[in-house]
Amino acid sequence: MAPVKATLRLRMSQADAHYGGNLVDGARMLALFGDLATELLIRHDGDEGLFRAYDSVEFLAPVHAGDYVEAEGEIVKVGSTSRAMRFEARKVVSPRPDLSDSAAEVLAEPVVVCRATGTCVVPKDKQRLAR
Repeated sequence: MAPVKATLRLRMSQADAHYGGNLVDGARMLALFGDLATELLIRHDGDEGLFRAYDSVEFLAPVHAGDYVEAEGEIVKVGSTSRAMRFEARKVVSPRPDLSDSAAEVLAEPVVVCRATGTCVVPKDKQRLAR
C-alpha cells in the first residue's frame, strides 16, 4: 500500500486562544487531527468514516494565538474496517510582539507541539475505493 498522508497549515487566531497569555487549548490540535483523519479516510476509502479512539496524545509545547501550525497525518496500518493513524503538529511561525505588534518570524526549526495516534473505522458497506 502506498502511504496515505495529508497536511494542514493554519494560523491560530484570537478565537482559538482560550487561556491567559493567548494560550490555545490543546483540544484545538485534536480538532486538526480529526480533520486530517477525515481527509485520510476520504483519500483511502472514499468515505469520511468515524474516529473511534485515540491511543495516545502528547502535548509537548504551548501554542499561542498568532502561531502558524502545520499538522500532518498518515495511515500506518489498514485492517478490514480499521485504519491506524499517526499525527504530529508543529509550530512553524510565531509572532514577535517583543519587536512590534505585527512582527513574526519563521522558526529555524519547527517545534513539535503535539503527537497522537488513533484508530478510525470505515464500515465495509461505505468503502468505495478498491484496494
